[in-house]
Amino acid sequence: MSAPEGGFCAAEDADSEGEEGRFYVWTEQEIRDALPRSEADLVIRAFGVSAAGNFRDEATGRNTGKNILHLKADGGIPILEEPDAKARLEKARTALFSIREGRIHPLRDDKVLTDWNGLMIAALARGARAFEEPRYAEAARGATAFLEQRLSGEGGRLLHRFRDGHAGIGGHLDDYTFMIWGLIELYEATLEEAHLRRALELAGAMRARFEDTEEGGFFFAARETEDLIVRRKEIQDTAVPSGNSVAALRLFRLARLTGRDDLEKVADGVLRALGGAVERFPSAFTFLLCALDFTVGPTQEVVIVGDRNGEGTRAMLRVLGCRFLPDTVTLFRPAGPGDREIDDIAPFVRSHETVDDKATAYVCRNRSCRAPVTGLEEFLGTIERPVRGV
Repeated sequence: MSAPEGGFCAAEDADSEGEEGRFYVWTEQEIRDALPRSEADLVIRAFGVSAAGNFRDEATGRNTGKNILHLKADGGIPILEEPDAKARLEKARTALFSIREGRIHPLRDDKVLTDWNGLMIAALARGARAFEEPRYAEAARGATAFLEQRLSGEGGRLLHRFRDGHAGIGGHLDDYTFMIWGLIELYEATLEEAHLRRALELAGAMRARFEDTEEGGFFFAARETEDLIVRRKEIQDTAVPSGNSVAALRLFRLARLTGRDDLEKVADGVLRALGGAVERFPSAFTFLLCALDFTVGPTQEVVIVGDRNGEGTRAMLRVLGCRFLPDTVTLFRPAGPGDREIDDIAPFVRSHETVDDKATAYVCRNRSCRAPVTGLEEFLGTIERPVRGV
């Protein structure tokens, strides 16, 4: 889905040559024709291929004789424990991929949308933290750079769509909120302060262009948008969360990351504005309820101070990244002399220093910090998600 000029394309069809899934599926005979016998047997066993097929026709529900190549979710495939099996399977997979690339591809919707790319950046950045996979972080950085270069208009405004070398359409609320989401995740994955600073800039632009200063919440269209009979608000969470829900949660997180009480008040205004609708139909506001859960707390602010590339620092960041801690935000402050941009973005970290020149963690609950810790075991004991009411 990567676009040639940068960013990620919007969508790809499921069908090609008039047939659903044709590009992706294989018959047993096609695999045997493509690979040597021993390699074909390995692929067939490992990926659960059969002559009857595991891919069913959508209309009739009948097996088509074609197969979707997939490994068991639990990884329990005895054949892969045999010597060299994984290396052989990877070689065979590469060969099949090369053959598949010669097929007629499904049509692709090649426009690049700012809001959807914001979601992609957030997902890649979260994956980079959880799996310690630098390729994901690099892909997120690349998409961010593309959006900044090609989909940012005058005065830092976002544009909505890029295609065939041209960007256009003024950004709507989702472009800003989803991009802020991506930037926050990218900061916590890379600890590069520029992403956090840009998230704050976009939050300011979002408020200036979309905020309903009288009743709370955000309009979908910008203040300067022309020819509108009424400026509506998108409030319900569907397959994609609403801009208001994302704005609330991301502003709450930005407030915790930076100490900006004004952002927390705006986010609280979203909850108050939509509270009546949530009470009547809560299942339509699942993402907004995540924002409510976050602000009810308790939340954790974790500040790591140390050498950016030091093993102690990396170890602490590693245990944070691989755990599901939805009520935790992470900041990093470099140790020693030099430029500390984070001090300007989040002034409350200025007093945080290393202890005995070791990587040091400050774990705070609702902005009240515990004593700093340097030992990894002690740190682990402090970061588990707190129990509400404790």
